[in-house]
Amino acid sequence: MSILVTGGTGYIGSHTVVELLNNNYEVIILDNLCNSSKDVLGKIEKITGKTCKFYETDIRDKEGLEKIFKENHIDSVIHFAGLKAVGESVLKPLDYYDNNVIGTIKLLEIMKEYNCKKMVFSSSATVYGNPGKSKYREDMGRGKASSPYGATKAIIEEILENLYSSDNEWKISILRYFNPIGAHESGIIGENPNGIPNNLMPYIQKVAAGELPVLNIFGGDYETKDGTCIRDYIHVVDLAIRTH
Repeated sequence: MSILVTGGTGYIGSHTVVELLNNNYEVIILDNLCNSSKDVLGKIEKITGKTCKFYETDIRDKEGLEKIFKENHIDSVIHFAGLKAVGESVLKPLDYYDNNVIGTIKLLEIMKEYNCKKMVFSSSATVYGNPGKSKYREDMGRGKASSPYGATKAIIEEILENLYSSDNEWKISILRYFNPIGAHESGIIGENPNGIPNNLMPYIQKVAAGELPVLNIFGGDYETKDGTCIRDYIHVVDLAIRTH
């Protein structure tokens, strides 16, 4: 039996694949490479000494999904694939709803067709909205999403809840994490997005390496000591370990 990791050559996906392989799971990767590179596969093999099947396809491509499920006995899916840039989602909301929501529906349809009813879904802490000064808790309800990206995550969560209500055979876990940072201890893989990074840490790294000219800091009126924003982070390997 195999675990399908969508977005498996991406930042969190690749670290999760490493942990799965190191724990002797059979892994299949699906990725359209829109924000990652195929050379990650060689890096995963270098770290683990193991290989995994790779399909370059899109979660919206039903024929591509059908091929994967026909050729493999997939027991469960860890679903990372999706567009994730908050700012871009404001400029291109239809792209985000199409890719993230419609893509997930097509994935779930194929899973149902092949009686694969186990999923770990990579959601986001952004679904909590802005609860003010309250601490975030796992049992908090969803708030008002602050971006189309956040809205897609909230919608997918609702879809998964409705799916489970209609059929209790589904086993679904939803991850609502904050900002992942860091890299594998080998230094072989880490966060390396295509183009100019949308996340803070890889942007800082590129400025430090001289690949980008300057780091701009926006916002100086937050209720903090220096007026700048506070962010919460989780190490990507800690997240990967908890995912599987």
